Amino acid sequence: MTKILIIDDEPSIVNLVTAYLKPEGFEIYTASDGNAGLKAARAYKPDLIVLDLMLPGLDGLEVLTRLRRESQ
Repeated sequence: MTKILIIDDEPSIVNLVTAYLKPEGFEIYTASDGNAGLKAARAYKPDLIVLDLMLPGLDGLEVLTRLRRESQ
């Protein structure tokens, strides 16, 4: 099953994206801030990450930078 991680601090956006993707058979994981998103990405190794840029703690660009650095 394809795993998708949604990292966003707006519950309404997380709920909306989850509502569209889960019925299509995707396995959904969520995180509400940058630090939790990094931990979830490391733990679940998702196939796709939907990432908000304006997050509390680490912003989305920093999350992306760190994930890219780790994957090299």
